[in-house]
Amino acid sequence: MKLSPRGNFLKTLPLLAVSLLFITAADNKPPALPREVPVPKVHEPPAGNIPPQKLGDTPVPEPRPDKKGDAAEPDADNKTEPVTAPATAPLPTENPEQPDEKTPADKSESEKQEIPATAPVPTENPKESDEPSKDQKPLPPAEAPKPDKATDDAKPGEKPTEPEEKPKPGEKPSEEKSEPKYLPDPRSNAPRAATMPAEELACRARLRDLSVEFEEHKPESDPAGCAMLWPITVKSLGKTIALAPDALMNCTLAETSAKFAKDVISPAAKAAYGEELKSISQASAYVCRPRNGTKKLSEHAFGNALDIAQFTLSKDTKIDVEPAPDEKAAKFLAEIRKAACGPFKTVLGPGSDADHSLHFHFDLAPRKHGGTFCQ
Repeated sequence: MKLSPRGNFLKTLPLLAVSLLFITAADNKPPALPREVPVPKVHEPPAGNIPPQKLGDTPVPEPRPDKKGDAAEPDADNKTEPVTAPATAPLPTENPEQPDEKTPADKSESEKQEIPATAPVPTENPKESDEPSKDQKPLPPAEAPKPDKATDDAKPGEKPTEPEEKPKPGEKPSEEKSEPKYLPDPRSNAPRAATMPAEELACRARLRDLSVEFEEHKPESDPAGCAMLWPITVKSLGKTIALAPDALMNCTLAETSAKFAKDVISPAAKAAYGEELKSISQASAYVCRPRNGTKKLSEHAFGNALDIAQFTLSKDTKIDVEPAPDEKAAKFLAEIRKAACGPFKTVLGPGSDADHSLHFHFDLAPRKHGGTFCQ
């Protein structure tokens, strides 16, 4: 039976398909793989961020940039060279900064994030808070001004006395009369005559008869009330009796002292020590001051008192006025002290008070009926 050309083609079609399969299989041989595969360089992670166990994992290539324009062009000089792939993955080198190796149990725990032992304390806000902290000690309250003493002493119902205002710099103090510093004395405001009175002239004549060495001195006056109208500076109480240092006093006191030195002290020294009186050491004559512990003016304020601290004899024997002298000196001092009460209106010394423990105080204070005060 004869086949048509169409039938012959269909009969040979399976044979052609099989032949094409064999030919394609022969031509499609697998390509030869290179022995060396280029390994891309990987950026080393910063120390401490990745544990050492993770360093041996397969590196992950960096992601491509999103924008085409931002992609960096490859550098022609920085080409990747083929590297021979090692048979086994290299073990990661130990980081010198890492601590010693831990046990497997510790390694598994080290992979976890370490929790600090104590929670970090937040730093304080540099701005000051309105409320003080517990540790901050409160400042002490400001001291209230103390009331004036005059206000405290005021009795109920009485107005407190206002404190006196001090004058400001440049201002003159008020001319109101202030309380006198010392109590008034008639001798403080006694007028001074234009010429020396007759009694003063006569007194000076008697001093010359006693061989007293003296000089005239200008009048003394003080707002406190101290005054001497006709003072003199006495240098000696006789021809052989010196007075040291020079003493400023009134003429009446100088005459009384010179007579007492000649008639009492010098004979007493001759009797007790066999020596003449050579000099008298005075501790005070005219001084503008009140009596100790009072506002009444002292007799020293009028040149009317003399304090004697020591006697010096012709052979330089010195006798001090003191609370506990030796037996001979005690007898000599007691005789002088007793004899002074009469010529002088006031006599004080050791034992009278603490202020007169080291000297005799002789003065001519005017007393009623010519009385004396000897202690």
